[in-house]
Amino acid sequence: MTDPFLIPEDDTAADAIEAIRDELDLFDDWMDRYGHIIDLGRKLPPFPAEWANDAHRVPGCQSQVWFEATTRDGRLYFAGASDAAIVSGLVALLLRVYSGRTPAEIVATDPVFLKELGLIEALSTNRGNGIAAMARKLREVAAFQAA
Repeated sequence: MTDPFLIPEDDTAADAIEAIRDELDLFDDWMDRYGHIIDLGRKLPPFPAEWANDAHRVPGCQSQVWFEATTRDGRLYFAGASDAAIVSGLVALLLRVYSGRTPAEIVATDPVFLKELGLIEALSTNRGNGIAAMARKLREVAAFQAA
């Protein structure tokens, strides 16, 4: 089985946010940015079908979104998926920032970057609330691990 947990390409959450900002800045309009985000979602590691259930579901999302977490060598790794293409891309963005980090780094990385990147404003209200709920869920898991 392929490892479903995202292994980060960037050294830190801050580096990941900066890389995402640089990538989104390459596009002139939001339709092109959406296309890029959808492509990121398609590149997520395969999410095991048996995890696509209520126990893994993130409440507060209009689309169905599922997460799973594991700890390896003091770092939290996340797997995620959605039944909607754009939301899978948003999952990919969040995992790129938060997966493979220490619980302390995850808790310290405020999801305000979503607003700074223009993602919250560019999405429908429901999707904006959903991505905020996803970020909250990842940080809750990290806070629990850190405690």
